[in-house]
Amino acid sequence: MKILAVQNRMGIGDTVIFLPFIKAISEKYNSPISLLVKENSKANEFLYETNYIDEILILERSKNSNKKRHNGFFGSINLIKDLKKSNFDKIFIFNSSLRFNLVAKLSGISEIYQYPLFSKSNQHIIDTPKKFVRDKLNINEIGDPEIHINDNTILQSVKKHKIDKNEINILLGIGGSGPTKRVPPKIFINFIDKITKIKKCRFFLATGNNSDEKIILNKIIESKFKNICLPLDDLPIKEILPIIKNCKLSICNDSSFSHLSAALGIKTITLMVDTPVIYGNYNSKMFPIIPDGEVTVSHFTSGKDKINPQKIFDKALEILN
Repeated sequence: MKILAVQNRMGIGDTVIFLPFIKAISEKYNSPISLLVKENSKANEFLYETNYIDEILILERSKNSNKKRHNGFFGSINLIKDLKKSNFDKIFIFNSSLRFNLVAKLSGISEIYQYPLFSKSNQHIIDTPKKFVRDKLNINEIGDPEIHINDNTILQSVKKHKIDKNEINILLGIGGSGPTKRVPPKIFINFIDKITKIKKCRFFLATGNNSDEKIILNKIIESKFKNICLPLDDLPIKEILPIIKNCKLSICNDSSFSHLSAALGIKTITLMVDTPVIYGNYNSKMFPIIPDGEVTVSHFTSGKDKINPQKIFDKALEILN
């Protein structure tokens, strides 16, 4: 049986959030799932060893690159041709798009499961797919997202990056997709100062490559803690994953690394400063911290300067001990 799932939200985080629903479908039919995603999901870079994923298909509709093969009317024709080659038996469409519905039908897929058409405005990132798999497949139990990496890949990472298991290895996800998501470097430095007074630690600094994130990175590695901090900004995600898997703890802004870390089974403190808390607590491995003085967080909170490093330290000790 060949099954396709369509998840066309943008970015790594949203793709990770949908993994439990993909896995549930895989278990229901005892078959790995092919996944159609946008290029910026980077799914090929972190799902390459995940056993409930069969293959990653890329929806080529990028506005910022030459990959526009699936844009517009003729792009839909190309997508139909591409899907026909795979002879899928079933398709699960995690959106309300009429376009994907028609593409599925014209691709000859006999069983089509999809969100209600034309209902995009009321879709919750977690509750809507839960209801979808419950109503369509009678699946009531949904676990945490899972990303798999084989033991040999993890061991090779230990050797290459000289990871000492006698130290407490901690991932610091210091980047974020926008400036309002990025906690100032002084807060991370304050935490490093507190934790290294009582525990022997090494810190892996994960971030993107834009200039603002580089400034945050440089301020940390130019501090007195530079000898115990390893920047990961020049590494591909595929190489960062086994490093994360070797960590005891992650502390991350709301970023791709908070989602990836928790999906790898690492307890992850999520610093939620301007994103709804659901993005930082949907996984049982996530432990959100919100800005001082706030009772909840939204896209209008702007709380990056109000994260209390003492709260990070206290939660880290609770997890590590």
